[in-house]
Amino acid sequence: MKRVHSRDNPLFKALHRLATSSRERRERRAALLDGPHLVEAFAAHGGIAESVVASESGLAHPEARRLFENVPARGRAVLDDRLFADIAQVTTPVGILAWVTVPEPGPPPRTPFDCVLLEEIQDAGNLGSILRTAAAAGVREVYLSKGSAFAWSPKVLRAGQGAHFGLSIRENAALDSVAAQFTGTAVATAAGVPESVFDLDLRGPVAWIFGNEGAGISDALASRATARAHIPMPGRAESLNVAAAAAVCLFEAVRQRRAR
Repeated sequence: MKRVHSRDNPLFKALHRLATSSRERRERRAALLDGPHLVEAFAAHGGIAESVVASESGLAHPEARRLFENVPARGRAVLDDRLFADIAQVTTPVGILAWVTVPEPGPPPRTPFDCVLLEEIQDAGNLGSILRTAAAAGVREVYLSKGSAFAWSPKVLRAGQGAHFGLSIRENAALDSVAAQFTGTAVATAAGVPESVFDLDLRGPVAWIFGNEGAGISDALASRATARAHIPMPGRAESLNVAAAAAVCLFEAVRQRRAR
């Protein structure tokens, strides 16, 4: 276990770069998990951290100390509170975080299985919420197009609340190719089409396609959908937030399968 009190310490410098640079996180395929919930979720799924880091005051917090001592890691360090504050990803940190390598997804399933295809979802909160909803609905495969937010950024991780570790997240995916090869039903939501998402038969494997917050789904990807449907909105709102739309769709499939 290391104790770090200097900004010149190599570990602190590496952590600071990861904390402040999205480019560094992407290039190194690394993430900082800040707080007990994310650290514990990572460990519960069998993860081994590059380093578990606590603040000096964080060690006085029973849960933080338990995680610091027990989470599998290649290294452990205690940082001066002032240094820890410089790398913390939340306003009021508990005093525990983990530096992890982004997990590589396994091979795609051989048989059709529910998946979510996300085209240029750029808002971190939306992306994290969709990942959390997908995990809750039993979806395990998520494909992100180039131009989407980095799935392992601090804001996406906080919004996902640990959902990441139960998903296979495939970034920079060619979504039109994924949709074309999918042998179940590929569903795209769209305004102005006659069929409602509640009228679709969603009991079999479904690939859900959701598009950019402003531009929606590109024509090229929409052409790969085998079903297009709208979400009924009897109120005066013109549209739903993409994360809310995803929740409606994914849990309509859950409802239909429970009814069966």
